[in-house]
Amino acid sequence: MFVLEWLEVAVSWVLVTFHSLLAPIFGAEKGITWALSIVGLVIVIRIALIPVFVRQIKAQRGMQLLQPKMKEIQTKYAGDRNKQSEEMMKLYKETGTNPLSSCLPLVLQAPIFYALFQVLQGIAQLQSKGVFQWEQYAGLTQQAHDSLLFGLVPLYATFKDADQTPNPVATRILCGILVVLMTATTFLTQRQLMVKNMPAGNPMAQQQKILLYVFPLMFAFGGFGFPVGVLIYWLTTNLWSMGQQFWVIRNNPTPGTPAFDSYQARVAQKEASKVMKQAARDPEIAAQLKAQEEAAAAAAEEARQREQPKKQTRSQRSKKKK
Repeated sequence: MFVLEWLEVAVSWVLVTFHSLLAPIFGAEKGITWALSIVGLVIVIRIALIPVFVRQIKAQRGMQLLQPKMKEIQTKYAGDRNKQSEEMMKLYKETGTNPLSSCLPLVLQAPIFYALFQVLQGIAQLQSKGVFQWEQYAGLTQQAHDSLLFGLVPLYATFKDADQTPNPVATRILCGILVVLMTATTFLTQRQLMVKNMPAGNPMAQQQKILLYVFPLMFAFGGFGFPVGVLIYWLTTNLWSMGQQFWVIRNNPTPGTPAFDSYQARVAQKEASKVMKQAARDPEIAAQLKAQEEAAAAAAEEARQREQPKKQTRSQRSKKKK
């Protein structure tokens, strides 16, 4: 297919470009040079996908906030699927929400992921793909094939086919570590979104909880057939996603979530700190703050005294008993 061939060219071009930049530092034939080139590929892709990521966050937030209304529609038209769909589409249109936008980054990365897999498979089988077929890059396929990470494991190696590599034990150990790290970062990224940026009582919580365990399991089982280079790509992608998501949740959280409460507390603390600094420079502001604190303390003391029971004489207590 033309599109996939074009993607193979784009992916392999980024790889060889980073390789040419890193070769003078680490050595052209070193596995670390090719591994860091894959990390560079991830950075390029993720920077290009930032606008899509912003749309994804907005879409996820919109879907979360719409959940109560969607639940009402489902309850109201419980016996009429067509009416449910019609009202849902109407709701999406009115609010400008697209439920598919939340999947865009994953969907857009899938062909790139496949193209990288094909390029690495080509290296494993000494079949040049993408720009590796071009005359100016002749010999790079053989060089990438022979390069070893830590002097032991080739980038094309998989856990499943470790016996076909120069050092099967080292290959299994490295692949196993990368699969565990890839699975763990997938889980933590999903959990971060669910725990910190989802309103309490949201109907989507159950769906997210299922995905919290389904996605990591999928990667865990599939990872044993992924080449080392692909595992490095996906682990780097997860780390980038985790950091990017952490920044967004911390600085622009969804209202009604634990992250939003923490954000408001930080804003209030920052404002209080700002006022204190101003008070330290301006005696008039300091005097106003002191007066406010004294007034608040006096009001609290007055309220406390009103709440305390009044003392009664012995005769009053005896009359009360009678």
